[in-house]
Amino acid sequence: MKWLLPPPLAALALFASLMFSSVRPEAAQDVKEQPLQAPHGVTIQARMEGPYTADTPLQVVCYFKYSPEGVKRMGGAPVELDKRLGGVIASLRERGEFVGDQLETILITPPKDSINAKALLLVGLGDENTLSLELIEAVGRVSLREAARLGASRVAFAPLIRDQGNSKFGTGDVETAAVRGMLLAYDTEKRLQKEGLGKDFTLDQWNVEAGPMYFDETVTGVRKAIEEAGKATGARSTAPLFKGK
Repeated sequence: MKWLLPPPLAALALFASLMFSSVRPEAAQDVKEQPLQAPHGVTIQARMEGPYTADTPLQVVCYFKYSPEGVKRMGGAPVELDKRLGGVIASLRERGEFVGDQLETILITPPKDSINAKALLLVGLGDENTLSLELIEAVGRVSLREAARLGASRVAFAPLIRDQGNSKFGTGDVETAAVRGMLLAYDTEKRLQKEGLGKDFTLDQWNVEAGPMYFDETVTGVRKAIEEAGKATGARSTAPLFKGK
């Protein structure tokens, strides 16, 4: 037997069904991620996530040297990030207070109810024409050392190079260089700690943020970085850093 609802109840039922059908898939959708184990017990997590939603003690993002033309090419994550920050990054860059020179850094405490990260580190990439994998590896080192200085045990990293209109290097190559630099720098930190030459610091997790189009390539790049860093650290001298007076 077919039961019919009175018109007001039927309309309410239809509205409820439409609301739940549109909300449920989004609510149930998990962030795609791939955990990988690296030396010194670090978990490197490739995550399909943007720097404006990551819940992390420290979020790292990178910017080329400021130019009006470069701003026009920018899209995606860096635009949304600064929108949620109320234009703080654009203000710093336009005023010349964070130009984005190579390895220039500035630390921002995000305004309340803006992004989930507790601290935001901007790292400069310099002029686009001088971008190199060696520089990106150095960015990884600098980012890790800033994390150590701040005592951030979990870090999220987004180079934002493609979002700034630059495709000089493949996404996988970029992540290989950045993660390798980070892991080598962390190995140095642990060696310093072992000899009482550095403060206690443990990096538990390093999240590598990637868009949907580049997720698989990012995972491949991270795997390569872990392998290369493992070989490089294994080849380092085990002699004490402190040679005595």
